[in-house]
Amino acid sequence: MIPPTITPPRLLTPTATTLGEHLQRYGVVPPLDAATILGEVDASGLLGRGGAGFPTGRKLRAVAAGAGTAVVVGNGCEGEPASAKDVLLLERSPHLVLDGLQIAATAVGADQVHLVVHQASPALRHAGQAIADRRKVGLDRLPVQLHGIPGRYVSSEESALVNFLNGGPAKPMFTPPRPYERGVDKRPTLINNVETLAHLGLVARHGAAWFRGIGDPEGPGSQLLSVAGPGAMQRVLEVETGITVDDAFAMAGVDADACQAVLVGGYFGTWLSPTVARPLTLTHSAVRAAGGALGAGIVVGLPRDRCGLVETSRVATYLAAHNAGQCGPCLNGLPSIAAALHKLAYGPWREDLGVALSRWLTVVPGRGACRHPDGAARLVGSALSVFADDVTRHRQGLPCAGQTAAAWLPVPDASAAQGPWR
Repeated sequence: MIPPTITPPRLLTPTATTLGEHLQRYGVVPPLDAATILGEVDASGLLGRGGAGFPTGRKLRAVAAGAGTAVVVGNGCEGEPASAKDVLLLERSPHLVLDGLQIAATAVGADQVHLVVHQASPALRHAGQAIADRRKVGLDRLPVQLHGIPGRYVSSEESALVNFLNGGPAKPMFTPPRPYERGVDKRPTLINNVETLAHLGLVARHGAAWFRGIGDPEGPGSQLLSVAGPGAMQRVLEVETGITVDDAFAMAGVDADACQAVLVGGYFGTWLSPTVARPLTLTHSAVRAAGGALGAGIVVGLPRDRCGLVETSRVATYLAAHNAGQCGPCLNGLPSIAAALHKLAYGPWREDLGVALSRWLTVVPGRGACRHPDGAARLVGSALSVFADDVTRHRQGLPCAGQTAAAWLPVPDASAAQGPWR
């Protein structure tokens, strides 16, 4: 039986919510002190929704315990091209995110609050209007400073946000120190994805027991998934945590039987065969056990008339072009990986490139200033495994219809048609 989406939804409203509608739907946030907030968030089991799945309570406590007055940053950049959840959340429920920023600021003793969004994103306008509406009525204890950041893939990495807010380029920095130790203005800095912040707004109102009333015990509550595949345009679903890939496909209207492979976790995620992917529970531990990463909740089915190597080659080329350009794995490793994969996808192939590609996929991870090279290498490595039959055909120079087919996975700035994406 396919479980329903959350009814009524916790985070997403059917249309954009005004401040008045927000207060009517959710009520005001009760006055809570830092100790109470930290205790409820710990008990809720809320995991970060930005990709890593780190316990939010532990993150709050680490910043609160830091030396100096803290800073809070909301990350609404949504660097993953295959994700649409953060933009939709800031369009539909911006005030829930802004509530979460104020709650987080109280929890860690911050005196400065920022919200960062890609400068070309429609979310920037929605967030700006919501901030202005709250300012008119004096709703927030701390003013929220809104920033538009360049829309590069690595700009949304947390140390890149810190570097940008400190007046530098939006590029990742070598760590440690990590932002919770020394971030904006060299102060302890909390950086949370906007979905995580929206959940904070709910936990503060309803408490930990209510939050844990649905979802998987490992990481309870609801979550937003960006889902697409054969037969369905991209949809953002709000679902209980712990549903399966098959459940998500059924809710989104994807024809699971028409998928030759499933991409879980976006462009830092992993290709999985349908046999592995379809019954897979969408929790961080289950996806890790399958050799993947849940990331920001992206699930994409690849139709049988597309070529997985061609699709991955396009993404690898995009990731190589969007690297930070400041250390060897990005400057040399990713372009080399992308060039070799392009030769495999489009030809002509040379066997020495296969040896070199295997070596690069081994030596690149774990050596950069950030995890950008690691994620790209994981994606390419999974493609070579899952599409092993296609690898053999391409090495032999056999024809492949995917070479001329319209792109299925979205690659920003590409001129080709962009599959099932709005």
